[in-house]
Amino acid sequence: MSQDKIRIGLIGAGKNTRELHIPHLLALPGIELTEVANRTLGSSEKVATQFNIQRFRSRWQEVVVSKNVDAIVIGTWPYLHCEASCAALNSGKHVLCEARMAMNLMEAKQMLKISKEHQNLTSQLVPAPFTLHIDNTIRSYIDQGRLGRVLYFCVNYQSSPVASSKFLHWRRNRKYSGENTMVLGIIYESILRWIPPAKNVNAVGNIFDDKSIDPESGELVAVEIPDYLSVQMKMENGVHGSFLISETSLHAPSPNIKIFGTEGSLKIDFVPNGKLWYGTKTDDCLQEVKINSKDKGYWRVEEEFINAIQGKESINLTTFSTGLKYMRFTQAVMDSYREGGQTKFL
Repeated sequence: MSQDKIRIGLIGAGKNTRELHIPHLLALPGIELTEVANRTLGSSEKVATQFNIQRFRSRWQEVVVSKNVDAIVIGTWPYLHCEASCAALNSGKHVLCEARMAMNLMEAKQMLKISKEHQNLTSQLVPAPFTLHIDNTIRSYIDQGRLGRVLYFCVNYQSSPVASSKFLHWRRNRKYSGENTMVLGIIYESILRWIPPAKNVNAVGNIFDDKSIDPESGELVAVEIPDYLSVQMKMENGVHGSFLISETSLHAPSPNIKIFGTEGSLKIDFVPNGKLWYGTKTDDCLQEVKINSKDKGYWRVEEEFINAIQGKESINLTTFSTGLKYMRFTQAVMDSYREGGQTKFL
C-alpha cells in the first residue's frame, strides 16, 4: 500500500455499492478505485465507466490477486461472501463485506477464523443501518435503569407482498442467500447493540408464496426460504423476546420493536431514520424521545473502514465476531423451523 493512496478493488457492484459505498469512499481523501468485477464483463465495464475505475475484470479472482489493490469491497449476494473474503484476506487485502455475512454458520466461522489469522488486516461487515441514529440512546436508557428491570421485547416486522415480479428474487433463493431469511439477521444485529445475545430459540413458520420462476432456467421452482416466521427466544441475561416477521401481510402496521420493563417501555420505529418513543408506568402514553446531537449515530461505514486500515480507529460496526453472532442466531432459527419448532441452544 502506498503512503498516500489506498487502492480499492470491487467484487460485485450492486445497488448498495453504487449508491452508498462508492460515493462515500470517493468522498474520502487518499482513495483510489482501481478495479471492479461484476457478474458479467459488460456490467463490470459499465460500472468502471460510470465511476472512472481504471480496470474492469471478467473474474473476481483477478481482483483478489491484483498487485494494484490494497483493499476489497465485496458487494455480492451472500453466496460469494465467504469465498471472496477468505481469498482476499489470504492475498493480503483488507476486506469490507456486504451484510448477511455468509450463507450459513459454517461459512461465518470460516470467515472469522481466516480473519484472525490475518490480524494485521482490517475485516469489516456492513452494519444493519436502521437504528444507527438511536442506538446510543436506547442503550443509555437501559443502562441507566429508566426501564427498570427489562422483562421482554417483541419485534413486529410485517410487510405487504411484492407483486411486481413473477421471478424468484435472490433473497428468496437459497442458492444465493443460504440460511438468511427476510430481515431476521438485520433485526437481531440491531438488538445485540442493546441486549446480550440469545441463549436459546424456537421458531415456526411457513412458505405461503411457495412457487416462483427461476430467472436463470425459466422454470417454475419451489421456494425454500420462509416468508413467515414466529420466533421465541431467551437471552443470556434472562430477558425474553419474540419476533413476528412476514412478507405476506396486507395492511400491516409499520415495523417496530418494543422493549418492556418494570418501570418503563421503549418503542423503536424500525424504519430508516425511525423515531424512538418512551413512557414510564405513570405516563398515559409514549412520548417521542428527542435525540441529543452528541448521542446521535450516523452511517460512516466507509470512513470507519479506511480509518481502521490507516490505524486511526478500530472497527466497531460491524466486526466479523458480531457477524458470527447473528449468523449463529439465524442458523438456530432455521434449524428450529425445519424441525417443527424444536428448541435450539446457541
